[in-house]
Amino acid sequence: MANKTFPGSTLLRIWTYSLNTRGISSVAMSSGVSTSTDKNIVDRSRGHRNKAVSKAVRATRERLQSSSQGNQIFDRDMIAMHVNSVLQGASVMPIFIVVVTAIGVYLNPNANLFAWALLMFSVHAINVLIARRASRKDIGSGDVQKWRRRLLAAQLIVGTGWALFALQNCNACSGDNYYFYKGAVLLFAISITAMSSFMLRLGVLFGFLPMILALLATAILTRNVLDIGMIAICAIAVVFFHYIADRLYRSNLTLMSYQSEKDDLIAELEVAKSMSDEARRRAEEANLAKSRFLASMSHELRTPLNAILGFSEVMSSEVLGPLANPTYKEYAGDIHRSGQHLLNLINEILDLSRIEAGRYDLAEESLSLLEIAEDCIGMVQLRASAKNISISQQFESQLPQVWVDEKSMRQVLLNLLSNAVKFTPQGGEVTVKVGWTAGGGQYVAIKDNGPGIPEEEIPVVLSAFGQGSIAIKSAEQGTGLGLPIVQAILAKHDGQFILRSKLREGTEAIAILPATRVLQSVPAVADAQTVARRRKSFA
Repeated sequence: MANKTFPGSTLLRIWTYSLNTRGISSVAMSSGVSTSTDKNIVDRSRGHRNKAVSKAVRATRERLQSSSQGNQIFDRDMIAMHVNSVLQGASVMPIFIVVVTAIGVYLNPNANLFAWALLMFSVHAINVLIARRASRKDIGSGDVQKWRRRLLAAQLIVGTGWALFALQNCNACSGDNYYFYKGAVLLFAISITAMSSFMLRLGVLFGFLPMILALLATAILTRNVLDIGMIAICAIAVVFFHYIADRLYRSNLTLMSYQSEKDDLIAELEVAKSMSDEARRRAEEANLAKSRFLASMSHELRTPLNAILGFSEVMSSEVLGPLANPTYKEYAGDIHRSGQHLLNLINEILDLSRIEAGRYDLAEESLSLLEIAEDCIGMVQLRASAKNISISQQFESQLPQVWVDEKSMRQVLLNLLSNAVKFTPQGGEVTVKVGWTAGGGQYVAIKDNGPGIPEEEIPVVLSAFGQGSIAIKSAEQGTGLGLPIVQAILAKHDGQFILRSKLREGTEAIAILPATRVLQSVPAVADAQTVARRRKSFA
């Protein structure tokens, strides 16, 4: 467009309108006008929620990847489980003590066993009281070590009771019966304690360290083979059950880690799902608002545009008489061209919105794809000639008709041809091919020798309002809706759109219709009598 000199009053009105528009926008923003539409499109709080979720997940990952840190975190849970185990199995130990005392009195009628039983009942009661007190307390992270020491001290006190039992002797017993009895009791005691206190680390060692020391002292003093065997068996049993308890402790710790990870992942999925639902709801609201806006504004936008186009065309053609100033005629032509461009943009936006809303209905009929291609080539031929672009045709002959919407297919081919002519340089060439596909369908391929599209920009140009770098730099910029409309129309016809391009070699756009859209000629079906006569003649 040539540079024009606007009168001073016109420039003043334009400048005043710009200031008023900016003032209205600033007032609306400063006065707190509702921006719910913007919030429906962009949720600014979502980033903060994503940060919180990612921070929680990262902390969980770091906690689970460090074994020592994981132990410290789950120590409180393990102590709580040990306390619960002690309280649930509080009746097992008294029953065991009664059975041991009864058998021992039968073998050695000595009052020492009754005293030992009373002592064991007492220390067991102390252990249960400590566990019950721990269960009633809300153990914090700073109190874990304190309660661990208390529970280990309780185990040590119980172990002192078993050490006193290990020092019991039976001088009146004949043979090795009492040694067998004492060894069996100690092994049972070790196994029961190991099963009930494996969640308290080092609980087995603290529980039977006094007993091992007592047996070791007895074996050193007496140098009796039975005492030496007793200390060896009990020491091996304590080490073995400590190993088993430690393995159970680690396995339980691993299970708790997996459970914690599962809970955190479930929480993460729930948060992500809620955010996804909220985003989907906002997107649906925004889409609905867009559809309502386009439906309500289509008539209001087209009506004044038609008036602008009509009056500007009348003025530019000087139907009612010549204009006094030739500059006005040039301005009228500019108004008409700008209005026509705006009307085409509105039509493309409305077409795309109807397709997205599922309200784009096809008026299908039997048509020839060759004839539609020839007509569309004729429509862009004048524009191609202005740029000295030659359009060559490679049509397969005798193609059957297809079942399509004529208006839609014309729109597809015109969009593709317009793009090819637009981006083909002066003196270039555009090739249009129409023929069969390998699957029995029909295709239209439009190839140019323009600058091409970089491979990484093809998804961009196929998206709504997307434009490649070549189109942005070009003097003839479009709206970026042509190819998305082509894709949507072909999808409505169960077809396919393929875009192939190489930088500095050109672009090829292929519109494919499936075989189900091709109308094949079907021979007439003969009646039964005719078929019978033909069979007799052949016979």
